[in-house]
Amino acid sequence: MTRICFTDSCLRDGSHTVRHRFTAEQVRTIAAGLDAGGVSVIEVSHGDGLGGSSFNYGFSAVPERDLIAAAVDSAPDATIAALLLPGIGTVRDLHVASELGVGMVRIATHCTEADIAAQHIHVGRDLGLEVVGFLMMSHMVHPGPLADQAVLMESYGAQTVYVVDSAGALVPDTVRQRVLALREALEPGTHVGFHAHDNLGAAVANTLAAIDEGATCVDGSLGGLGAGAGNLATEAFAAVAERSGIETGLDVLSLTSSAEATLELLGVRPGRTRDSLLLGYAGVYSSFLLHTDRVARRFGLDPADVLIELGHRRVVGGQEDMIVDVAAELAAARIGAESG
Repeated sequence: MTRICFTDSCLRDGSHTVRHRFTAEQVRTIAAGLDAGGVSVIEVSHGDGLGGSSFNYGFSAVPERDLIAAAVDSAPDATIAALLLPGIGTVRDLHVASELGVGMVRIATHCTEADIAAQHIHVGRDLGLEVVGFLMMSHMVHPGPLADQAVLMESYGAQTVYVVDSAGALVPDTVRQRVLALREALEPGTHVGFHAHDNLGAAVANTLAAIDEGATCVDGSLGGLGAGAGNLATEAFAAVAERSGIETGLDVLSLTSSAEATLELLGVRPGRTRDSLLLGYAGVYSSFLLHTDRVARRFGLDPADVLIELGHRRVVGGQEDMIVDVAAELAAARIGAESG
C-alpha cells in the first residue's frame, strides 16, 4: 500500500478548542512532540486560517507569526503548514508565512467556490510551497460537482485536493463516493486527501474508507483537538493504521504520550457532547459550536434549536453572523407564542 502522508492540525483546528489562546511555549512543546512522533506535516495558524484573528472569528492570544516561528524552530524534521481562506487571509499573509519557514499552504474554500482560490494557489506555487486545495463542507454537494471543483483547484496548481468534512456529517459510504469521484477526475499525479471531524463518531471509519478509495493524504489532531467534537485523534489513527497494515511513519507510543501531555498542558479534554453530535446531524460547520453556545445563552435558548435551524438554512463557514440572526428570530417566535 502507498504510504500515507499525515498532517496533524491540532495547532490549527485545535485552536478552536482553546479559543485561540495558544502560547508560543505551548506550540514549541506540542510541535516537538509531533515531530518526535513521526508526523510529517504540522499545521499551525489561527483556527480560521492565516489572518483569522479578528472580532468575527476570535482574537489570538499571540500573533500567529510567532506561533509559526515557534513551530518551525521546534520541529526540524516536519513540514510546517498553514491554512488560508481567501477573504480572511491575504496574499501578504502568505508571503509572511513563507518567509517564516512554512513549506505547505492549504487553500480552503467552500465546496462550491474553488474559483476564488486561483490567485492564492498560484502565489503559493510561485513561492515554492507545496499547495493543497481544501474543499470545505464537502457533504453539501454531490460527488460529481465536488470533483468538478477539485479539477478547478488542480488546474490552478494544487498538488493535492482534500475532501473536507467540516461538519463531521459524512459517513463511510458518503466518504467513499466523494473520494472515488475525485480520484477518477484528477490526474494520477495529483493526490487526494481527507480531513475528518468526529461529530458523529465516524472519524476513524471515514478516514479508513477514504484510504480504501485512494486518498493518500489524511489529517488528524493530537488528542482529537479540533472544532466541534474534535478531529480524528492522531494517536488513535496511528494505532489503527499499524493494525491495518497502513504505512504512516507514525510512532504510536510516542504519540500517545504526547497526546496525554498535550491535554494536560492545555487543561482540556475534547469529546462528543449532545451539541457537537448535532453539528454532524444538522450539517453545520464545526467551528460554529462555541459561537452558537454563547449566543444561545444570551437569548435564553437551547443551543440545539439554533444548530438545527442553522442546518435547515444550509449556513456555511463565513456566515457566523447568521447565528445571531437565527437566535434572535427563534427568541422572538418563542416570545410571540408565549404571549399569544
